Amino acid sequence: MKSGEAPWFGYLPVEGDVSFALNPELDLGALQAEFARNRRIQIRNVLAPQTADRLHFALARETPYGLAYAENTKARYISREDLAKLPPPEQHRLLSGIMEGAGRGDYSYAYNCYPILDEYMAGRNQHLYTHRWIEYVNSDAVTGLVRHVTGFDDLVKADAQATYYSRNQFLFLHTDSHVMEGWRVAYVLNMAKDWKEDFGGYLLFYDEEGNVTQGFKPAFNTLNMFAVPQRHSVSYVPNFAPPGRFALTGWFRNK
Repeated sequence: MKSGEAPWFGYLPVEGDVSFALNPELDLGALQAEFARNRRIQIRNVLAPQTADRLHFALARETPYGLAYAENTKARYISREDLAKLPPPEQHRLLSGIMEGAGRGDYSYAYNCYPILDEYMAGRNQHLYTHRWIEYVNSDAVTGLVRHVTGFDDLVKADAQATYYSRNQFLFLHTDSHVMEGWRVAYVLNMAKDWKEDFGGYLLFYDEEGNVTQGFKPAFNTLNMFAVPQRHSVSYVPNFAPPGRFALTGWFRNK
């Protein structure tokens, strides 16, 4: 452990599977200073290696993704099962509608998603290792780390979804300005292995004139966090990109 060692580092046992653990070599003082400069941070190798490998396997092989998308700027979600039930012409119309809205400049997005918190609270798919993340992200280990790095001592809970950006998927520019819902810090725990710069899927930040001021690569076992609201997007994943842009995302809240 380096500067700023805290007692909330440690393990949250998961019966019959790999325990969750943070990387004990994180330099907390340096991370705190970095976040203070830009109100955002990229923490590499945030999880212990065994935890990261097991979580990557869960996201890549075990998680039943549906599709999150915007229809006429409104949030929509369709489960994998319901999407599979649609006849091919209906699936084509759905995807074409998403692209048409994006082409008009409407607020648009499309990415594969599994709503961990909703499924967890409903008691569904309790066997999934991915569900253990909602417990760990709300443990003293992770919330303590986030409070320490950000300086936001009022954080009380976090939510979570699993995401998988595949070819032709994206998230348009927005701000996450849900202050009344208690959103304080957005997080993206990227689990993409061997991701190249040309594959897209970057978390991009913008100034008021539309210039990109910073971009975070979706690197394996890397936690990106930023105070909200901030202008940001996830860049388009092109047709030639391989599968693999997996992540866990959500918000830390103060109520």
